[in-house]
Amino acid sequence: MRNLFTEKYYANIRLAGIEVPPEKYLKILAIRISFVSLFFAVLYSVYSIFAQGFSLLKILIALIVIFLVLQAFFYFRLSLRASSRIKKMELVFPDVIQLMASNLRAGMTIDRAFALSARPEFYPLDREINLAGKDIATGKDIALAFKTMSKRVGSDKIAKTISLIISGIRAGGNISLLLEQTASNMREKEFIERRISANVLMYVIFIFFAVAIGAPLLFGLSSILVEILIKIIGSLPADSATAGLPFTLSKVNVSPVFVTWFSILFIFVTDSLASLILGLVNKGEEKAGLKFVIPLLLLSYGIFFLVRWVLRKFLVQNLSLGV
Repeated sequence: MRNLFTEKYYANIRLAGIEVPPEKYLKILAIRISFVSLFFAVLYSVYSIFAQGFSLLKILIALIVIFLVLQAFFYFRLSLRASSRIKKMELVFPDVIQLMASNLRAGMTIDRAFALSARPEFYPLDREINLAGKDIATGKDIALAFKTMSKRVGSDKIAKTISLIISGIRAGGNISLLLEQTASNMREKEFIERRISANVLMYVIFIFFAVAIGAPLLFGLSSILVEILIKIIGSLPADSATAGLPFTLSKVNVSPVFVTWFSILFIFVTDSLASLILGLVNKGEEKAGLKFVIPLLLLSYGIFFLVRWVLRKFLVQNLSLGV
């Protein structure tokens, strides 16, 4: 019995244009993920034996975590592939209906004009048009063939345009004029979306700079600052009053290791959420920003550890704090 997750997987497989049957594709993917997870689990077990000692519980946890991470990676990768394919079809669809209108003006029937609008430069939409043309040629109603094609494409823009075309066919109006006007409106809408994307570029740059540079810089400074404070307080006398200090310093209970790992975890969470925001602001959907996760993490962690290394080297050489 299929669950919601499996149905989403099947839908993404179809929308991505993968010709392998979804059941077979999922089986192959599950086998690959299992082998890769087992490989990394074996590596971790070998490391734990030499470093920490063998622990079956830790190895099982590592295996489960790696398996879930790989599942999420391949799922979102497939989803992004499906979104990219849909976007390509949306970009060429105005040209398709413009060509279809020209064919209608040349005296062709609607089904013939639609079938001849499939050009190789319209890939991957040309494959869907050819499939719809075969359905019409085998006797399927043209409206039903159009609706089936819109479901296979999976685009709301194309589905609404096809519904408009079907309404025009049933009303018996001037279909060629309707198609030309629709193509013009779609191009204008695409132009407006690009202008909006250009206008929000400054926000994208600001978010990227704050998350990838500003936050790791501050986290690196704060982690070293905690180490300095612990070192300074540890070198003070136990009784600050007898040492002539106007205030009393107590022991710092925060561990530098805890601060470091907290910074690493917080950078990961911040970069992940920021990538979703970048996708929403720039492309209008959150998953479009998943491609920014790896570059953000690499840049953020690089700056974080670079700041720590520079400050540590400077303090050891110039201030003799021994951090």
